[in-house]
Amino acid sequence: MLPALCLGLVSLSTTFVWGQNPQTIHLQSRVMTPPGSSLRRRALPPSNVPLADFFLGTDLQWFGNISVGTPPQDITVVFDTGSSSLEFASTLCGQACSQQIQFDPSKSSTFVDGGRVTSITFATGVGVDPVVGSNYKLTLRSGVDTVTVGGLKANSVNLFLITDQTPTFNVDPFSGIQGLSATAQGFFASLINQGLPSLFSLFLTPNAIGHAELTIGGVDHTKFNGDPTFATLPAGSSSTWRLVSPRLSVNGKTTAVLNTQRSIIFDSGTSNILFSTATTEAIYSLISPDIKANPAEPGTYGIACSRISSLPAVIDITFTSQAGTPFNLTIPSNELSVGAFTNNPTLCQTLINAFDGLDLVGGSLLKHYYSIWDVGARRLGFAPI
Repeated sequence: MLPALCLGLVSLSTTFVWGQNPQTIHLQSRVMTPPGSSLRRRALPPSNVPLADFFLGTDLQWFGNISVGTPPQDITVVFDTGSSSLEFASTLCGQACSQQIQFDPSKSSTFVDGGRVTSITFATGVGVDPVVGSNYKLTLRSGVDTVTVGGLKANSVNLFLITDQTPTFNVDPFSGIQGLSATAQGFFASLINQGLPSLFSLFLTPNAIGHAELTIGGVDHTKFNGDPTFATLPAGSSSTWRLVSPRLSVNGKTTAVLNTQRSIIFDSGTSNILFSTATTEAIYSLISPDIKANPAEPGTYGIACSRISSLPAVIDITFTSQAGTPFNLTIPSNELSVGAFTNNPTLCQTLINAFDGLDLVGGSLLKHYYSIWDVGARRLGFAPI
């Protein structure tokens, strides 16, 4: 999920010159540790955290357990690379958080009330529906407490208690959000200071496969074969996980609009894909002219569900590796539909929502790759799964 305040941070002025056609990289099957990786430091061992899949017609979110306070209280959170802070439902929230596990600060001997009241409005939400106005908003109160993730304990972590939230959050099977931005903050920064390698990895699998996993401080080589391909974050990325792409293609074809450089955010807390209206419609034009905007839900597009299985819809997004060579991250055709519209069950929503000013990939792409988020080396790595 991406807070609305991040939207002013996504422009780039980097230029690339391409002398070859990008190839989808086929990796050789061997286990390795990338040179220069922050895996070298082992004062704290990496830890694996199992993740559950919130599936509702498509894979919406992956979430897992953390514990907060003394004695520890278990909380379920989405591990979200599109945000940076930790916030979760609390007993201060009352009826607005009635369907979620609520942290009780009065039962933690290590909790310190920060007293600051603030709010977050998100630009992307939990599911595949576009955000409308402030319909994804949290009201928060600051605090400090002990946080444990995967058995790794961090003391005096800054966090936020949810004291109110829009109804869109109360239906979720998790209670909060743990941000994992490109700048280490909160519990992750504390663990790095204790000697944990400054990276994490995500194995976000489709519901049919299961066994999704977060690895804090390392890479689980059992989840993929071959060498990951790494790409460096551009200068000025700050806390945003993003890479520069010179072009997009669909079924091997491109257009003038798609053959344009853009900065793309990688957000594990967003279910599908968001591009500008021009980019979205250029992609759909190469799939089928029958994919049309759905005026009932502005920003979404759809096509008759009966057509989905017959449409080739392979989307390749080109990036540059650390070695200077182009490579593709591919969204397969079976991701074209994210499920039928609630108000029209014969019309299937397609995976890309139009959002001018934002280019972002989420679960529709990430669940087809093992992803390595290297904070220390300022890079992203990908290996097909």
